[in-house]
Amino acid sequence: MTRLFVERSPLVCLATSDAAGACDLSPRGDPAGFVRILDERTLLIPERPGNRLADSLRNILANPHVGLLFIVPGATDTLRVNGHATITTDAALLAPSTVEGKPPRLGVLVDIDEAYTQCSKALLRSHCWDPARFVDPASMPTGGQVHRAIQGEQFDAEQYDRERAERYRQRVGFY
Repeated sequence: MTRLFVERSPLVCLATSDAAGACDLSPRGDPAGFVRILDERTLLIPERPGNRLADSLRNILANPHVGLLFIVPGATDTLRVNGHATITTDAALLAPSTVEGKPPRLGVLVDIDEAYTQCSKALLRSHCWDPARFVDPASMPTGGQVHRAIQGEQFDAEQYDRERAERYRQRVGFY
């Protein structure tokens, strides 16, 4: 039954930590079922272009312990998976994860130690799937505004947001 969470999830959050225990949590998303079930104890998460910081990958090299949270839109239960990760560049293994004609260059293999569902209370309390409670995206700070707040007033937030919107419109770097 837990397979259905993996097969129907378009979004998984990957938790990693470095050798000193500093944590990082990073979302991974693609069409539902993008995380491949290789066998009863092994998952493959294709690594797509992202923010180029590679925090998760560096952490996995230093500390293989990972946690995953599979989220299925509309479902209030989630699936939690804990395990040990390795990075693969095996082209034959990654080929079935090709999207828009582009295979991933890397993948994260997760050897499952434990898997269990997480109860619905957090998603029910948060009303996460209730469209009446969706926030107007225009009321949130833009990525450029956040960068300016962190980096200082010299950062050109408007230019960053314009260029990012155009890249996203053209789907540049999605795959």
